[in-house]
Amino acid sequence: MGLSCGGNNFRDTWDRASDRCSRFFPCFSDPARRSALTLKLALVVLHLVLAGVIFLFDNDLIVKTKQEPWYSAIYVVLFVATLIQYFVTSGTSPGYVSDIQRAIDERDAAARRASFASIQPASSKNDSVSITVDGRNYHRGNATAWTKLVMDLYPPGTSARNLTCPYCHFIQPPRSKHCHDCDKCVLQFDHHCVWLGTCIGQGNHCRFWWYICEETALCLWTSILYIGYLKSNISKAWWADIIMILLLATLSISLIFLLLLLLFHSYLIMTNQTTYELVRRRRIVYMRGIPERVYPFHKGVCRNLYLFCFGRSSIYRMEALPTAEELEEKSRPYTCCDILSCRCC
Repeated sequence: MGLSCGGNNFRDTWDRASDRCSRFFPCFSDPARRSALTLKLALVVLHLVLAGVIFLFDNDLIVKTKQEPWYSAIYVVLFVATLIQYFVTSGTSPGYVSDIQRAIDERDAAARRASFASIQPASSKNDSVSITVDGRNYHRGNATAWTKLVMDLYPPGTSARNLTCPYCHFIQPPRSKHCHDCDKCVLQFDHHCVWLGTCIGQGNHCRFWWYICEETALCLWTSILYIGYLKSNISKAWWADIIMILLLATLSISLIFLLLLLLFHSYLIMTNQTTYELVRRRRIVYMRGIPERVYPFHKGVCRNLYLFCFGRSSIYRMEALPTAEELEEKSRPYTCCDILSCRCC
């Protein structure tokens, strides 16, 4: 009886503590968010361990830091910038289609109120989000306007039933996909990143690339520090060497993965593709009839890089599917004249 009462009291105390924790920290009540926070904490701890161990064991590095403080200062700046970029990327919206539709609805309501009151256009009052389609800004947005806006992006005769998301219950623009982890449709969906705990889409793909770039540079620099320590201290403290070798093996695997990921996403950026479009091309209805080596949204390397790097994050771009003439032009092989005329750019 005593054990039973003690167990019940412990369970009640645990439940009260959990309820209190969930009240002050609502994110802990959601298992998905709790697991995402756990992964983020694990990633931060891994960074601290990999960077802290080398400064703890390498006396030569400490001496070099005292003689040339700028060297370690740059490393610390890169370390902090990488973690900041990680959290900024994970907290940035990937570009949810529901947000775009809501922005159009708000603009439509504001425009109607402005028209009724005979005041200045609502577009000059509310410019937090802009919807751009082929260089034209759309500000009207009830359900009919949204349907017409999205259907204009597809070839004539396309059935709206085949484009309606069965979960969000609205027509998806081209290049969007429903993410079952986020339970939302994402514009220009690339993939769902488990480590970031969010989708990678049009809104945060640029930040994601910069995070990979910074993470790769940090991993490479840390690996060089580990190799330098092992070369000068290979005969000392064998137990410390084992720890260093294991950590260096972890860094090497991570570096290879990050380099491949960086090159892969650089290729996607230059050809204006996404991971989903490249891997699941045959499952996308409007891309089944397009030849494999034809990139339907490719606008030239320079234009693709410009839109990717310098496109404002407050503007969501919805791209129309290319016409048959445009696809035929894209499928034409490059010639020497095309290269000289920078057709690929």
